[in-house]
This record gives sequence, C-alpha cells and structure tokens, in this order.
Amino acid sequence: MSDLGTRQHQMFPLLDAGQIATARRFASGPARQFAAGETIYAIGEQDAPAWLVLQGAIDVFRRDGLSHEAPITTHGVGQLTGEVNQLAGRPSIAAGRAGAEGCTALPFDAAHLRALMVGSADVGEIVMRALILRRVGLIEQGGAGTLLIGVPNSPAIVRLQGFLTRSGYPNLVLDAATDEEGRALIERIGVLPDELPLVVCPDGHLLKNPSDVEVAACLGMTPEINPDALYDVAIVGAGPAGLAASVYAASEGLSVIVLDERAMGGQAGASARIENYLGFPTGISGQALAGRAFNQALKFGAEIAVPLQVDCLDCQASPLTLELAGDRQLRARTIVVASGARYRRPDIANLAMFEGAGISYWASPIEARLCAGEEIALVGGGNSAGQAVVFLAPQVKHLHLIVRRDLAETMSRYLIDRIAALPNVEIHVGAEIAALEGDATTGLTAATFRYNADGALVRRELRHVFLFIGADPNAAWLHGCAETDAKGFIVTGTGALSLETSVPGVFAIGDVRAGSTKRVAAAVGEGAAVVAQIHAKIAELAKEDA
Repeated sequence: MSDLGTRQHQMFPLLDAGQIATARRFASGPARQFAAGETIYAIGEQDAPAWLVLQGAIDVFRRDGLSHEAPITTHGVGQLTGEVNQLAGRPSIAAGRAGAEGCTALPFDAAHLRALMVGSADVGEIVMRALILRRVGLIEQGGAGTLLIGVPNSPAIVRLQGFLTRSGYPNLVLDAATDEEGRALIERIGVLPDELPLVVCPDGHLLKNPSDVEVAACLGMTPEINPDALYDVAIVGAGPAGLAASVYAASEGLSVIVLDERAMGGQAGASARIENYLGFPTGISGQALAGRAFNQALKFGAEIAVPLQVDCLDCQASPLTLELAGDRQLRARTIVVASGARYRRPDIANLAMFEGAGISYWASPIEARLCAGEEIALVGGGNSAGQAVVFLAPQVKHLHLIVRRDLAETMSRYLIDRIAALPNVEIHVGAEIAALEGDATTGLTAATFRYNADGALVRRELRHVFLFIGADPNAAWLHGCAETDAKGFIVTGTGALSLETSVPGVFAIGDVRAGSTKRVAAAVGEGAAVVAQIHAKIAELAKEDA
C-alpha cells in the first residue's frame, strides 16, 4: 500500500488562474453548464472526457460493492476530473455529478487531454501525476472497477486477478459463499457452479466464467482495429522493449499501435523487484515500471491493444499485414517484433493440470498471499529466480530452491548473498522436479525432487511450486517469414540497418532478437534505438513511392 494520504495535494491539484488559462487552449469544446445533481459522466461511460471546473463543483463517486457507491472527492474551481482511462478514451471507472449549486465545466476528450500533456510541460506534469495517483487510489480502495464473484483463490479467480492487476485495473473479489450481495446476485440470475466466477464490469455488464479477452472487451481495454488504417509502426509485444519503442516513436510523431496477447510488461512485468535498472537505486517492481511506460505511451498518443493475439505476419503483402485473432487485420509501414519469450515448461507429465492450481511462472503479491506460511519450492538459478526467492522467503515457512548448477554461475552476487542470509531457504544443487502429485479438484499436493548425481528421489508435501527456468523465443507467429537462428531467435543486421530482420521493414528488439542482452535496460535501449531506423525505412519507402 502506498502512502497516498500525504499526496492529496498531488492527487487533487488546484490549478491557478494562469494554469487554467493555459488549459483552456486545449479544451475539446466550449464550457457546459450542469444543474445541481445532474450526471456529468457515469461509471462505464465510453469516451467520458475529463472536466475542468470553472464554477461550482463536481462530486465524484466510485462503486462500493455491487449496489452501493462511495464518495471519492469533490472537485472545485480549478480542478480537473478523471484518471488514467481518460487518456485513452476508455470507459470511466468513476462517476461525476454536479454539486448542490450546479457547475460550469470545460471538457477535454482523450486527444485534447494528451495534447495538454505534451503542449504544456507545467500543467501536463501536474495533471499526469494526478491521473496516475488517482488510479493507484482506486486500486487500493477496492470496490471500484471490476468485481469478481466466486471462490477466492480458485484458479479462475487467481487468473483474472492476475490479469487485471498486471493491467493496472482495480478489482475486488467477493466470496460467492459468504458475501451476502454476491450470493444474492448469483441466486437471482441462476448462475451454476461451473459458470463461476461471475464478473461484474464497471458498466454493470455480467460475464460468466470469462476469458481474459472477454473481460478486456467488457472493460474497453482493446480498441477497435480499423482494417483500412495504415500505421507508421505496429509493435508486437508490450514488454520493456516494445513499450520503449512505442514511447519514442509516438513522441516523434509516428502513428503507433502496440499489441500483446497477455498483459503489459512482458516477463519483466511479473518481477517482484528490479534492482539493477539504472536510476532506481532502491529498485522498482516490474509492474510499476511497466505501468509508468504504459502511461507514457498513452500520453504521446500510442494506441495499445491488450490482450490481442497476433496469429501471423503476411510478409508478402504490401503494406505489411498482421493477421489477428478474430479474423482481423492490421496494416503498417513497419513492424517491430518485441514479442519476447515464453516461459519454459519442464518435461513433467501432468504439469498442465496444475498451472494456476499450484504451479506458477511468476511471483506477484497475489501468489505470495496464496502461499503465505507454507512450504514451497522454486526452480531456477537466474536473476529473476533470485528476486522471487528474496520476495517470497520472508512470507513462507520454508522455501526449497532447486537449481541444476552452482548459483555463482548464473546469478548476480548481491542476490546470492541475500539468499544466503535467509534462514528458511534450502538450496538443492544438481536437482530437478521429477514428479507432481494432486488432482484437478484439490490442485497440487506434493512434488518429488530428483538429484541428478545419484538419482536419489525426495518427496515433499507442497501446494506451490514456482518455475523460473528460462524462456524460449516467442516467434512462432513469424514462421516462414523472418530468418531465425538454431534456437529460434530472430536474426537481425543482415542489411544496412542493424535491427532490421531479413524481411524489409520488419525489425526485432529485446529478448526475441538473436544476440540480444537479456536485461531490461538492454531491451529499453533497443526500443529507443529502433525508432531512428524506422524513420530511415519510412523515408526509403517514401522515395520508392515518389
């Protein structure tokens, strides 16, 4: 939990007369008058603008459970409504009504709000900070945003919580058995047990046991793709490399869209803490870093479509065309492949049965809460594994760290030293997971470790195993197009541009690129560097068309 109590002046700033005059220049329309108690914008309203109060006041409310509302604040003269969703024109997760004396307010739709951010460094900084802090406040308050009604800690609830949390969306879980409102709703609409969890979107729509894609559609997270639009650059992957490329490209005036099949942040977004990233001496969580980059990209006008799967690239088409899930297409002058890597899965017969029910590939606060006070195992010897051990160990009874080689060969010294100081961590060198026990109903119940030196087997009763054993390139969707190396990583630099692939106009950056340094800072650097090469390619295409 962040200490927002001391930052109320930043969360709800008051613009002075000069700043109001500056903001007026960017308004999307004339000022409007509202009668006392009149609804200005509703929860779930699409494209609800931000409103700058010129006279009177606007009372802002959030959802409180299923059928109640709770006050957030009252905006007076010189204050602006809205939070991060207003930057992208996504559905509002709060509501605003005119105060007791009515109000006069000036609208700022998404495009004009972004123009204010870029056009006035002074006012833009104030407003951007306020929008971000308000989203943080909504997340911490709970109740606002999306309600999940079902069995707490069940695989489906954990999956949806993880998706919404990584996407930066507030959510609240109601126990279908004990919460009075949740149980009453389930009984009233006749939801069957296999239809849980029930998801209540901010606009009141109900979804039964939905996929992440269905929830994203209900929340307005995934924009409509115009098949006739031609983007300057389409970026596949919203990890550090892809987000960096989107920020630099959009800030330089290119039309940009970013696609990702899961959530923003990539593998780095699931990291509990990144401590070796330049400029953050005390470290930063992967989710926080990704969230900042995501908001920067929105600020400069990049479109972000998550989750949306890219099926393949039609590299023979002119212009380049991405084939998307749902029989959709997207055209772009250039493509940036920043699709990173997929979590590697060990060869264990019944592994898939326990994914989400005891097997995890990342260690977020959600997973940490599930295994608090228990005996757990973590497999992996890289830095990501080390960060996860340091994060989880203080919260569990005992942690078995299973590695194939000595940690000094694969992990940074500062992490090795920290792990050595943890009294409840037991390191098993030269070992691997040989078998998993449990069933689809109860989830994981035990795991067997095998020591490779002598084949010895050791069984432990465990309900949680974390796998951090590396990743394989996520480049299957490019099959038949770009050249890859023997391991499937995309080869670049065969032509004049160092980050261009064997397909003209298609670039590769970050972990998916052959020879890249697998570090967050390196991915961000490549995301920045590729933009200059995109400009060069677009200029070349313009000459060919002339």
